[in-house]
Amino acid sequence: MTRAQAPAARETAVVAFAQTDHRRTTDELSEVEMLMPVLHEVLDRTGLKTADIDFTCSGSSDYLAGRAFSFTLALDGVGAWPPISESHVEMDGAWALYEAWTKLLSGDADTALVYAYGKSSPGSLRDVLTRQLDPYYVAPLWPDAVALAALQAQALIDAGDTDEPALAAVAARNRTAATANPHAQLRGSVPHGDYAVRPLHTGDCPPVGDGAAAVILAAGERARRLCPRPAWIRGIDHRIEAHGLGVRDLTDSPSARLAAERAGAFERPVDTAELHAPFTAQEVVLRKALRLGDDVRVNPSGGALAANPMMAAGLIRIGEAAARIHRGDSDRALAHATSGPCLQQNLVAVLEGDPR
Repeated sequence: MTRAQAPAARETAVVAFAQTDHRRTTDELSEVEMLMPVLHEVLDRTGLKTADIDFTCSGSSDYLAGRAFSFTLALDGVGAWPPISESHVEMDGAWALYEAWTKLLSGDADTALVYAYGKSSPGSLRDVLTRQLDPYYVAPLWPDAVALAALQAQALIDAGDTDEPALAAVAARNRTAATANPHAQLRGSVPHGDYAVRPLHTGDCPPVGDGAAAVILAAGERARRLCPRPAWIRGIDHRIEAHGLGVRDLTDSPSARLAAERAGAFERPVDTAELHAPFTAQEVVLRKALRLGDDVRVNPSGGALAANPMMAAGLIRIGEAAARIHRGDSDRALAHATSGPCLQQNLVAVLEGDPR
């Protein structure tokens, strides 16, 4: 294959999606207790049992949990006995979905359960995220995620690509769209607030919260038996920018553009795009890089500005896009996930429903 695209002989689809109601704190719940209802719901949507799943893959972060190998505890929510085929990525669940997708393409599995979760409330998320940075030159300075996003926003303003009122409009549109999303943490009219780090206001930043999500993948005719209108993964790819922020143009995202190209996003127009843009300025960058015109409905779920559970928000973008295809609200959708500061790592998936 010249690009990461599923061959016709082994089509793979998202057949079910479930997520928590995202909240600022879930002190009364462990990760397992938060995750279990989501796993039960996504299985119930297909009628499958745990024993019917050929492969399970999860995404989470030990840094959020504050302990090593924390993902092994979450397996209590899945049920690891009798023994299951299982894997884990220390990334957003969108990358766990990528691993599961390759497993199905290889023919080693016909069904896969992918889940992701994150509890950001126990600690200071802004401090935790500094651990993603270069450990020698940048991390010792402790620039947090909001400060780095502000650098990106200022670069866009200086380049004439946006301004503060335009960024406020991005926030308002996303959170207004979230009014119809019962799972969103922030919905409707939210004050744009004071400066968090100039030029970003608090309204330009994502909420901190806890949440989980899960999807089920299935291949070929199995997908059609499990879902009336599967969301077929026509292409998926992920790319990464240089680690050093100083060697990057923060007003652009070549990795997102390349991932979209390799996934086939530019072959035909999409009608929907779910973008993992935690900060308003990042939506400006992604719209340009992914060539999204005004005719594309962007983040009808409200996106990461309405709910941004760490390690799950990217998987939710894929799940939300797939759910719109399941309902018949979309025919061809783009889903995007990111990780790292200033859109450092980007994954793009193209989903399609069967012709109506």
